[in-house]
Amino acid sequence: MANPLDTDAGSELFSSYEAEFKLVQADLTQKLDQIPELSGEPRKAAISAAERALEEADELLGQMRLEKQNIPSSTRPKINQRFRNFETDVDSYKRKLNSLASDRAALFGNRYTDDPTPSDVQLEQRQQLLSGTDRLDRSSQRLRSSQALANETEAIGAGTLADLHAQRERISHTGQILYESEGYVDRSVKTLRGMARRMATNRVITIAIITVLVILIFAVIYSKFR
Repeated sequence: MANPLDTDAGSELFSSYEAEFKLVQADLTQKLDQIPELSGEPRKAAISAAERALEEADELLGQMRLEKQNIPSSTRPKINQRFRNFETDVDSYKRKLNSLASDRAALFGNRYTDDPTPSDVQLEQRQQLLSGTDRLDRSSQRLRSSQALANETEAIGAGTLADLHAQRERISHTGQILYESEGYVDRSVKTLRGMARRMATNRVITIAIITVLVILIFAVIYSKFR
């Protein structure tokens, strides 16, 4: 372990980092001592907490590594020795944490084995349950995809029906316009026929009047020369 904090180290900032490191170090030691007594999810949580504390200790070491360059040369050998002790402690913590984290039997409980056998009925049932859950999830996913496709097809069909209805309305409106136009044409034809008949009648009357006038003229001439 590291030596006690030396108040004559020569750098207040380094001393501050060192004091903070010792607090993290004590907390990390306590966490590492608790992990062997735990298993399952509590053990996972304790390992995660220890990893975070170890990361914080590494960060403090980095800060101290930078700060010790500002310490006077006369007191630097003491600082370097304490700093090397801190690095050794952190390396020891890392090895211990890796060893605890790699203990899969303690991490997953007493039912863990590296080579599960058919005699482990509970494990086999759990694997079957997980397999069934995976199949159910895949089936649910396919069902959701099919439902989405059906909804999309329904939307396309509804849009097509709406378009067909609009086209039917336009065709009906066009047919009505054509029907009305046909009525206008019929009335126009009847009007033209009436005008043609009146023109023919006027022509006959005109010819008759001219004929009568010619006859009268000839009659007057004849009566003068008789």
